[in-house]
Amino acid sequence: METMPLTLDWPTIAVRLLCAFAAGAAFGVNRSESGKAAGLRTTILVCLAACLAMLQANALLDQTGKGKESFAVLDLMRLPLGILTGMGFIGAGAVLRKDGLVTGVTTAAMLWFITVVGLCFGGGQYTLGACGVVLGLIVLWLLGVAEHRLERRKAAWLTLRYPIGSDCPHKVTAQLAEIGCSVEPRDDCVSDQDGAYESRFLVRWKEAFDVHLMAPSFASLGRASGAIRVQWSMLD
Repeated sequence: METMPLTLDWPTIAVRLLCAFAAGAAFGVNRSESGKAAGLRTTILVCLAACLAMLQANALLDQTGKGKESFAVLDLMRLPLGILTGMGFIGAGAVLRKDGLVTGVTTAAMLWFITVVGLCFGGGQYTLGACGVVLGLIVLWLLGVAEHRLERRKAAWLTLRYPIGSDCPHKVTAQLAEIGCSVEPRDDCVSDQDGAYESRFLVRWKEAFDVHLMAPSFASLGRASGAIRVQWSMLD
């Protein structure tokens, strides 16, 4: 296993930064191809930042009068660890939740992962960093293709408000059943405001993990069946 050298020279620094740049670019291409906001520039900057943090810690290590085992107790090592922890804020910004749909989790995980890779290259652990890059790209590209072929069970709450006497719930449930959804009635109530009836259903179906076509169609199905208002929310 490679260890962090006691002294740094400019050729070594250049090699580490170049490795971090290449690793960030490789992951950035994948995210850019997927149309993600955290694309090429973001991943390169994140990986370079982690690499620079580790280089800074390496440069500040004063080994005069200390043994090699002192690496484990030096407070300077908190610098790269703080960079890794701080990535949680950027990762949280990449995760979006709207109408019960959660997106950006893979991008957030990738940013955290590329930070670790940057720390590896910044510490001079080229083999470990290279292995991380290879495994990470396998997960993003090869397993991404396999994941797109898999269907995932999804569920959502569907609430319909309709005039008393309307057969809106029956029409909606029949249409949902035709497109492969299972519908479970949960509760009904009469609104005091406009005298309308309100019914709630639990809808389940199968859909590709990154496809969100079924739930948004609930609104159009409900309105076409005579609903006054349609509300839906995904279940995690």
